[in-house]
Amino acid sequence: MQIPVRLKERSYPIILERGALQRVNTYFDLNRKVLVLTDDGVPRVYAETVAAACRAPLLEIVPQGEGSKSFAVLERILARMLEAGFSRKDCVVTVGGGMVSDLGGFAASVYMRGIDCYAVSTTVLSSVDASVGGKTAINFAGIKNVIGAFKQPKAVLIAPETLSTLPDRQIRNGLAEAVKMALTSDAALFSLFETGDPSENLDEILVRAIQIKRDVVERDETEQNLRRILNFGHTIGHGIESTANGALYHGECVAIGMLPMCSEPVRARLLPVLQKLRLPTSAALDPAAVYAALTHDKKASAERVSIVRVDEIGSCRIETVPLASLRPLIDSVVHPKGGFP
Repeated sequence: MQIPVRLKERSYPIILERGALQRVNTYFDLNRKVLVLTDDGVPRVYAETVAAACRAPLLEIVPQGEGSKSFAVLERILARMLEAGFSRKDCVVTVGGGMVSDLGGFAASVYMRGIDCYAVSTTVLSSVDASVGGKTAINFAGIKNVIGAFKQPKAVLIAPETLSTLPDRQIRNGLAEAVKMALTSDAALFSLFETGDPSENLDEILVRAIQIKRDVVERDETEQNLRRILNFGHTIGHGIESTANGALYHGECVAIGMLPMCSEPVRARLLPVLQKLRLPTSAALDPAAVYAALTHDKKASAERVSIVRVDEIGSCRIETVPLASLRPLIDSVVHPKGGFP
């Protein structure tokens, strides 16, 4: 199936089909120079399949992990494109998860003031999150995604069979973002997590989570208001992620970060779902360090921060609160001698 993202001249399709990777050249314009960007944690055959469909491919493999979202790696990618004579008519195709799409999309946004980019998503997390919306970024000075740009792809391809090669923890990591979507916008999807087997309903979860984010992005492409609801769980989650230094995955941090932002009745239903998905519900970190990391978050301004709260499953509200008011919320899920990892 194809899920259209309607953004006027920046509209594009998300192709969600089994076997679509083998037909990539029917969905992407690859009759030009193409930088195929992936990381060394993604099965190489996926990028090689894309490269084989290109008229003039240039394969670039970066180390997996957030450390590759840096100026140094970005410079290396741009230098390779320049040396290969890439013009404004050429493009970037990312193959992998959110790190690769963030990095490759940002490279495409700045090379010659912007060239086309496409994304092949091979993780659950990137399928339900990074595949929609065009946010691209690198990390800087220890702050996640602080330098970036909105760069909508020309198309996104998700072949669900590629997700079967993921480690179980990575699948659960991605499902945390789908739980986030359900809590803010789709009570029926949340019930599916409560009563169903997520592994047996993965395709349906992907479609419904993508449609939720698509609907939000279509109404607020550049996060002026409504799109902020997609940050549910991320304010404290990003503080945890920055402090954990790779010990916790992004979705795991979001899982923890959602709990303090829920009403008591919602939290009572969310906890069993996170436990069912074997996602962490607390972190063994220094809460003061998490708070310090949070104060550097790009959402903070003049000692106040916008947060997203869920009082009833399927709906949410945005609230601006004093930054200091988040410290007791952090303390409720972060404590040095308990939790995960």
